Amino acid sequence: MQTTLCFDFGNTRLKCAVFQNSDLLDVVVMDNDATETVAGIIEKYKPTRSILSSVITHNPEMENLLAQHTRFHKLNHLSRLPFTTPVGKPETIGADRLAICAAAVHLYPKQHNLAIGLGTCITYNFINNQHQFLGGSISPGMNMRFRAMHEQTALLPLVTADHNFPLVGYDTKTNLLSGVILGMAKEIDGIIEAYAEKYSNFNVLLTGGDMGFFVSHLKNRIFADPYLLYKGLYAINEFNCP
Repeated sequence: MQTTLCFDFGNTRLKCAVFQNSDLLDVVVMDNDATETVAGIIEKYKPTRSILSSVITHNPEMENLLAQHTRFHKLNHLSRLPFTTPVGKPETIGADRLAICAAAVHLYPKQHNLAIGLGTCITYNFINNQHQFLGGSISPGMNMRFRAMHEQTALLPLVTADHNFPLVGYDTKTNLLSGVILGMAKEIDGIIEAYAEKYSNFNVLLTGGDMGFFVSHLKNRIFADPYLLYKGLYAINEFNCP
């Protein structure tokens, strides 16, 4: 039995997924990246391997700690990947995008895949059936849109995402909810349809912390998986720390 820690440090949350062999055992939400916090996770799960995906400036000491107690890999543009990146400046590709691309290839090999991440930003990531990550696009995420309307106007309030709102908003809050959430859903459907004009047959994978607000509003067939990024990290670790 081999235990692997997959750390995902995003702009909003710090999390660690725990795998036993290839099975996802647990997801730990971390309050911080202090050495004591990471040490506690190591003590609890006794891992043999670990991988870190980080898009923030994190505590560098945690890398030393993980290297001391596990076979550690930090995801970066030099990592061995189950796909190629024939794009300009591969070093600029976010670690989170690399992870969900790896998951798409792992789950649906030799197929076209559009992997969409709904986090601080929306990322659209296309991997063709030759396992080439061709790129995609990035647009503002849900909370970024709520904040922008509040911060760049004099009177619009900052609202919290909510599942309950009508198509036709009846007050300021429901107008903002309808505009952002339904607007994003239409954007996602529109991007999928644009890809469909170019690639007739492909899978659509949806993941990210905001995924739950959109699944019911999308008309296209999708594979929704909140743990897609972690599965991708595990797949990448298989390449780099066998």
